[in-house]
Amino acid sequence: MGFLLGGHVTPLFTDIRRNMEDSTGSNPQSLGFTDKLKSWLSWSWTYVCFIWFGMVLIMIYVLWSPLKLQETLTSASVFLNTLTPKFYVALTGTSSLISGLILIFEWWYFRKYGTSFIEQVSVSHLRPLLGGVENSSTTGDYLHATQFNNDTCFKVWRNPLNLFRGAEYNRYTWVTGKEPLTYYDMNLSAQDHQTFFTGDTQQLRPEDAVMQKAWRERNPQARIRAAYQAIEMNHECAAAYVLLAEEEATTITEAERLFKKALSIAGKDINLLVYIKRRLAMCARKLGRIKEAVKMMRDLMKEFPLLGMLNIHENLLEALLELQAYADVQAVLAKYDDISLPKSATICYTSALLKARAVSDKFSPEAASRRGLSTAEMNAVEAIHRAVEFNPHVPKYLLEMKSLILPPEHILKRGDSEAVAYAFFHLQHWKRAEGALNLLHCTWEGTFRIIPYPLEKGHLFYPYPGCTETADRELLPSFHEVSVYPKKELPFFILFTAGLCSFTAMLAMLTHQFPELMGVFAKALSCTEYKINNEN
Repeated sequence: MGFLLGGHVTPLFTDIRRNMEDSTGSNPQSLGFTDKLKSWLSWSWTYVCFIWFGMVLIMIYVLWSPLKLQETLTSASVFLNTLTPKFYVALTGTSSLISGLILIFEWWYFRKYGTSFIEQVSVSHLRPLLGGVENSSTTGDYLHATQFNNDTCFKVWRNPLNLFRGAEYNRYTWVTGKEPLTYYDMNLSAQDHQTFFTGDTQQLRPEDAVMQKAWRERNPQARIRAAYQAIEMNHECAAAYVLLAEEEATTITEAERLFKKALSIAGKDINLLVYIKRRLAMCARKLGRIKEAVKMMRDLMKEFPLLGMLNIHENLLEALLELQAYADVQAVLAKYDDISLPKSATICYTSALLKARAVSDKFSPEAASRRGLSTAEMNAVEAIHRAVEFNPHVPKYLLEMKSLILPPEHILKRGDSEAVAYAFFHLQHWKRAEGALNLLHCTWEGTFRIIPYPLEKGHLFYPYPGCTETADRELLPSFHEVSVYPKKELPFFILFTAGLCSFTAMLAMLTHQFPELMGVFAKALSCTEYKINNEN
């Protein structure tokens, strides 16, 4: 909402708050009475509950004779003795059915919303009556802070190594019949391109207006037709050639040719120049001209040093790893793996790979358990723990415990989408380092013994956000099973209703199979209760 309203957020919420204060002040008497009633109920429940219990016992003792409670209990015992086994079958069967329906509803609600319906109702409606009014301001501040954290962790980033739609994503669709990109992901890309290439709406040329509409088109063929229309209007429309290189070119070679054409007519548009040069470097990397790609990336970073937010260094790291230029990789990490800079899976796991590579070829779990870890091995294990804490989804893809898919065009940092993107491009580098995956396999799960549980605070990073699953489901295709961390524990009421349903179903089955025995058992219980009442 804040993004849509821009600078008008503060006045809008000020007006809303003022209206709420006016409406509250219009009837202070009723509000004061409600607050007093809630406060009194909370106080009475907290401090004089035992007095209420005593009053109930005194009332039962006083009304024992006038209400003839003894005769009522006697008649109830006689009634229970006359019941047939069919009644008990119906009773236990109905109880089992009701508890089973509650269990199904609770399970469905938990899978959809991640919480128990009964617990949510209890917290929302019963807790304010039983002692939740004193710290309302504190609770409000906490909820506001939680909402703020949730909003910030929903920010998605453009994948620095995103594939080409025409030459790579579309080929996957032709072969498998599956769509590797979600509509949400493609819509984010359309917004990126629209902002990146046609940001100045006050000086739009006719071909720019066509391209602005082209990026918003949902149909790929409509986008391509719009690009050709823009080229007909102006043969030097670089953005149109960019779109054709991304979506119409069916090979990397053809995409590179179109990008070179776009570069020759891009002029001084910095956004176009940066985007085109970066994609040309990626084309060179994919075509095997890795040294040329590294040079292009280094030149781009020197030419535009303030564009670090584009994460071009992640493209450079991957290309240097392919060259096995580990000293150069370490130099790049020394610059970007800084405490003041935002982290990524590429930064953390590449650092872990370099340290693991130094010891992994001679690492043996049996030998390490006998003699202990050396300093270098300890540094490697700590680097792996650091990387796993940042993104716990990556190891399952690197160890091939989960199948990989094509990476999305946007990723959520610390989420499953980032893990897919990292493993897709870097799995080969881990395999090339002898023993690195073995060291990762032996040590990565130890991270979870270090992190405080339940994740109220992190160890080396901020606490892991609990909102990544929702965003990752929007970014990743439906045929992919999204990795979830931490695993959600079943609420108490689901376990309770499951036990109640099982117990009542067992009673119903026993009563149906052994009616006489269960009838004798029920009568014995009623007779015991009757004797206890007579003794009292």
